[in-house]
Amino acid sequence: MSKNIGPEYVRAIAPYQSGKPIAEVAREFGLDEAAIVKLASNENPYGMPESAKQAMIAAIDDLGRYPDANGFDLKAVLSKRYDVPADWITLGNGSNDILEIAAHAFVQHGQSVVYSQYSFAVYALATQGLGARHLVVPAQAYGHDLDAMAAAIADDTRLIFIANPNNPTGTFLTAAQLEAFLQKVPAHVVVVLDEAYNEFLSADDQYESTAWVRQYPNLVVSRTLSKAYGLAGLRIGFAIAQPVLTDLMNRIRQPFNVNSLAQAAAIAALNDKAFLEQSARNNAAGYQQFTEAFAQLGLEYVPSHGNFVLVKVGDDEGAGARVNLALLKQGVIVRPVGSYGLPQWLRISIGLPQENAIFIAALTKALA
Repeated sequence: MSKNIGPEYVRAIAPYQSGKPIAEVAREFGLDEAAIVKLASNENPYGMPESAKQAMIAAIDDLGRYPDANGFDLKAVLSKRYDVPADWITLGNGSNDILEIAAHAFVQHGQSVVYSQYSFAVYALATQGLGARHLVVPAQAYGHDLDAMAAAIADDTRLIFIANPNNPTGTFLTAAQLEAFLQKVPAHVVVVLDEAYNEFLSADDQYESTAWVRQYPNLVVSRTLSKAYGLAGLRIGFAIAQPVLTDLMNRIRQPFNVNSLAQAAAIAALNDKAFLEQSARNNAAGYQQFTEAFAQLGLEYVPSHGNFVLVKVGDDEGAGARVNLALLKQGVIVRPVGSYGLPQWLRISIGLPQENAIFIAALTKALA
């Protein structure tokens, strides 16, 4: 078969690199799976809430039938939670699905997409998959430079991706900064505000972007239940936008893209306030545990507002890969970010206190 089959822009895509699975590391290094600590994928260290498990068990009897394609019950919960009409909501197979849906709904081949350096890898993948132009704006202090992003908007720009907090750097944009930016964006350019880590924000930083959706018809707010709600394996996310945008996204969305178990678990998790509060408390304590250790080790890190910390583990270009390998050999999985242009850094997800302690000990040994 010809090596030139398929569009050139698709052949140019570098596949997304996920965090190494525990089983793979156990096989590769001859380790006991039970002893491995995975802090690579920003998952909730508590796993999924018990309420979600019970909801899934109750939903099992209906698995012979297709799921509700429109997610009526789940949308009703989201509608009440965020005070928006149900027809302003698009459900996704994880928020990654939402990002891809938005790209396909609003951007044509050859048009441009604006996003920041050091922002979520899926923005580049979604853009490349369309054969669209990448307008990558240099980061400011490892985060979004909103003034430069506004200035980068071209005549053919149709979509802007903003992550807040940003992955993989953890940087944060205030409500005032975001709203000032939205006021600058032309009405025909859609802004996707990707808030996968919103639930980890402190009380002082919290804002409700979904209220802006009423004011800005070109705004899409994307959320996920993979992180704070502990449903990463079920893949469920959602978007909130005005009906004109929602209608287009639902034309692109695959039928039955959110399965029955995921819908049932999501409803339960959204109503489990105690689990969410427990996750936030653990995250705040783990962040302090990490940053105190990094300070003692003399390591530079980026102050984070998510459930992970980006830390610099050396000055040479091979530092991240070298330290990552040393950690893997000790049964600790973290996330190297060389693919983001940060080869000297590692991104560490915040785990349970004992998991964090194992990582800190392993890192200390790896750096010795």
